[in-house]
Amino acid sequence: MIPDSINGQNVIPFQGVGKFQPSGRKAMPRISTCSDFPSDGNKLVKSLKDALIKSGIKDGMIISTHHHFRDGDLIAVKIFEIIRKLGCKDMVWFPSASFPCHRPLIELLKDGTVHRIEGSMNGPLGRFCSEGKMKGVGILRSHGGRYQAVQDGEVEIDIAVIAAPTADPFGNANGLTGASACGSLGFALADSQFADKVIVVTDNLVPFPCLPWEIQGNYVDFVVEEEKIGIPEKIVSGTTQMTKSPDRLHIAELTAKFCDESGLIGDGFSFQTGAGGTSLVISTFFRDIMRKKGIKARFARAGSNKYLVEMLEEGLVEYILDGQTFDLEGVRSIRENLNHANTSPFTSYNYHSKGNFAGMVDIVILGATEVDVNFNGNVVTHSDGYLLHGIGGWQNCLFGKTVILPLPLFRDRIPVIVDEVTTLCGPGELIDVIVTERGIAINPLRKDLLEKVKGSDLPIKSIHELKDEVEKICGKPKKPEFKDKIVAAVKWVDGTVIDVVRQIIPK
Repeated sequence: MIPDSINGQNVIPFQGVGKFQPSGRKAMPRISTCSDFPSDGNKLVKSLKDALIKSGIKDGMIISTHHHFRDGDLIAVKIFEIIRKLGCKDMVWFPSASFPCHRPLIELLKDGTVHRIEGSMNGPLGRFCSEGKMKGVGILRSHGGRYQAVQDGEVEIDIAVIAAPTADPFGNANGLTGASACGSLGFALADSQFADKVIVVTDNLVPFPCLPWEIQGNYVDFVVEEEKIGIPEKIVSGTTQMTKSPDRLHIAELTAKFCDESGLIGDGFSFQTGAGGTSLVISTFFRDIMRKKGIKARFARAGSNKYLVEMLEEGLVEYILDGQTFDLEGVRSIRENLNHANTSPFTSYNYHSKGNFAGMVDIVILGATEVDVNFNGNVVTHSDGYLLHGIGGWQNCLFGKTVILPLPLFRDRIPVIVDEVTTLCGPGELIDVIVTERGIAINPLRKDLLEKVKGSDLPIKSIHELKDEVEKICGKPKKPEFKDKIVAAVKWVDGTVIDVVRQIIPK
């Protein structure tokens, strides 16, 4: 099912968890010389168009952006509108993620300005790709996989455009201050380090030095001042609101109870609960358990949000290790609290490094669109076959010590637990527990967890029992039909291809 090549590049198929051994050395950008840059450190140019021209913009280049503004990004679409006016074609967009605000790029995909997207394709962009309308094959990577691809030379960024809420004329930048403050800029780290040309765009230009500098000016070629680069209020999206659904609340409570009764919650433990609606409620249940027991967590991996910040400032959590800031309280905290630290995909998730944080986390709470009876997970397509989500850090987080997926048994009368996932994103050996409103399934590989909850009043069932139960309610779902054409490839954390997405045949 995995082709030999995609977009002209040879493909290495998935070989199993930890089986692929990389070789060679890390990629490096071209050597620069200070003699080519202003001695006074002023790299300001008058417009984004000028910066792109000075960067040598031409057909077929790879252009990267970051997604720290989430659905409030005002720069990515502007870049490609400029590129279209310059007459350049077949560009590759390499975002760290995309959002509904990027829908206008569909017109640029149609007219040939953009050849393909190598990054998450959420909502309208995913549907466009699934219907076979994108000229090239999309490439889906995790956050850590994106860093790995750049570091290993799999993707050679020609021009990186980094939207920075605060920057100085030399190019030092952060996301902590200014009217567009969005928090961490960690997803732009690889872009700044490895891209051939780096443009920093800011709406809050300050005199040198901009401190702290998360992006270092020594990597930056040009600085552009714009009136507005992002809408920080829109980093809070529909997926970062606490659920009010009775079923989801029950799932959250059941998840926290399982973690408590299985002994996973203890003094000095660590956790990552994510920013989905159910996950946010789970973190508040964790807080209540910790208060009752008089214990604290050593650290929380984040997506930071106001609930985690409250736990930090109450002293229930000693440190937040933040990879992405999900609301304005997170932005405030990362600016004010020394124990709320910026992290990047390199430190947190990069699989081709000398270890990362992922395997140190005791409890990892994740979502999924589907899980099958072998505990394999899917996060990019729905059961109808349409590509509607990105991977984010999901694959990277699977290396946590205990990975739990709190899921409704069905969505819109469609079962979530199936015989075989539509798209394989994560192998079942890394997924430990499925929590639903009608029971909890523990991966048979986790005999230790099965032993710990033996005799408890928790509703422990097998994954097959849960599948049978949901099919009695909803019936057995029909599998989507696909054409032969591959529209996207799903990379595993080590750069191998774990699955592909094919063009959907509409019903």
